[in-house]
Amino acid sequence: MKDSAICLEHIWTRFGDKIVHRDINLSLEHGEILGLVGASGSGKTTLLREIIGLQAPSEGEIFVMGQSLHQIGRHLQSNCGVLFQKGALFSVLNVFDNIAFPLRELGFDDEEIIRRLVFMKLSRVGLSVRDAWLKPADLSGGMTKRVALARTLILEPDLLLLDEPTSGLDPISSEDFVSLLSELHRDLEFTVVMVTHDLDILRDLCTRIAVLADGQLVAFGPLESVLSCPHPFVERFFHNNRAERVFQNLDTTHGQK
Repeated sequence: MKDSAICLEHIWTRFGDKIVHRDINLSLEHGEILGLVGASGSGKTTLLREIIGLQAPSEGEIFVMGQSLHQIGRHLQSNCGVLFQKGALFSVLNVFDNIAFPLRELGFDDEEIIRRLVFMKLSRVGLSVRDAWLKPADLSGGMTKRVALARTLILEPDLLLLDEPTSGLDPISSEDFVSLLSELHRDLEFTVVMVTHDLDILRDLCTRIAVLADGQLVAFGPLESVLSCPHPFVERFFHNNRAERVFQNLDTTHGQK
């Protein structure tokens, strides 16, 4: 469906003789949260890069918010936020200037408006005005993720792309971050595509899960349908001892926001 939030049609990706993606097709509706799962080297991050337009697939077409990536151009930059695995904050800038960076990059020059927007987003992710003047080196892992999320949200995008958002966090910080993301999603109704191996996120947050293996999309749908897929990678990832404990009391209404 080309009017979906994201639509991938017959996506093939090749690097020389290596085929990374073979005829990937999927459609994600507005406001959904997609968890992208796969073994190392299965092409998850490559697919994220293609969705945001940082690289083009070898074949096929990608539609974002109903428009082909060939046509969107610069508009996608202001309509899509990206949270990188380790935050990717600029080490020489303080928190305020990190969050303000996308606004200034796109030509905003009213510093009073920038100040209000930055402080608003800081508050929205649970940080204070005092935190605005810290450098990234002074932040904990959880604070780094929150600052990165505030920067991601500064342009109020309709689409968020997250690469392992809880990677490197302790269990408490990870749970807090997931709760924050869930609250923001409920209030702002953005669409999310995230690469994650966090079983709790897949259970509690994702409305759909896409599983990449052997260069193909081997499973796509709600968690309950993915669990029934007989592919060997799905068996190893979703039916090991820890996964069975996480999913044993699966709420069939999970993900319904």
